[in-house]
Amino acid sequence: MPAMLINGQPSQQIPADDRGFQYGDGLFETALVVNGQVRFLEDHCQRLFTGCARLGITPPDEATLRREIAQVAVQTDRPQADPVQTGRVGVQNRGVLKIIVTRGAGGRGYRPTAGMPSNRVVALHPFNPVPQGALRLRWCDIRLGRNARLAGIKHLNRLEQVLAQSEWREGDADEGLMLDTEGEVVCATSANVFAVRDNTLLTPDLRFCGVQGVMRAQVIKTAAKLKLAVSEEPLWPHDLETASEVFITNAVRGIRSVASLDSLQWSETGVATRLSSALSLSN
Repeated sequence: MPAMLINGQPSQQIPADDRGFQYGDGLFETALVVNGQVRFLEDHCQRLFTGCARLGITPPDEATLRREIAQVAVQTDRPQADPVQTGRVGVQNRGVLKIIVTRGAGGRGYRPTAGMPSNRVVALHPFNPVPQGALRLRWCDIRLGRNARLAGIKHLNRLEQVLAQSEWREGDADEGLMLDTEGEVVCATSANVFAVRDNTLLTPDLRFCGVQGVMRAQVIKTAAKLKLAVSEEPLWPHDLETASEVFITNAVRGIRSVASLDSLQWSETGVATRLSSALSLSN
């Protein structure tokens, strides 16, 4: 089975004049695959198609896309570890699914041609095990620009995150938190952020920028089932200073507690642990 399909074909290539390559004119999804099954597939598909509608991109045929996803994801549904050698029983075979949809190929210039057929890529990547323990975070210097038209969707323009992750060397920190140009807390470079204060979950409302994460949505739904109050609201750095617990969420990495943010430190992980258990997330 191919590890990558481009417009349904294993040997096809994306043309050099593709608008995703030329201008970042497209969307993407990154999802966890466990034993051939894409976790939270419905949520990923919904966000992808919502993004296509928002940007005016011709969406891929949903039945075709789902067939290609299944064709690629099934490769994780096979033995990859020997429980006798690893000492682990019930090893889960995991991978990372990435879907890219671009507006398609077109001539030079920003103005797109109406109704042009989109291009799509469905690829499976290796899953790198998550290091155990709470995370060490730092504040990023680069800030996210505000643009309500692009807020929430997972578009291909990620230079802000690329530059933010270039600010520290591997090993100096596990992740970085990003503010927007007005100083509001938005997210980590590749995750959403939650803070716990007075038994209430707080998370940025993402009205101006940031991604409406699939795991973020699952946490909010699960918190309601656990009778945990949730508030989506503007957050500022001082809100984290008064938090009893902080954690970040990502569809591939799940829920991860934060131990420190520069000079701030947290030892509480109870809410994150409850949510992870309720969602049956494990590394």
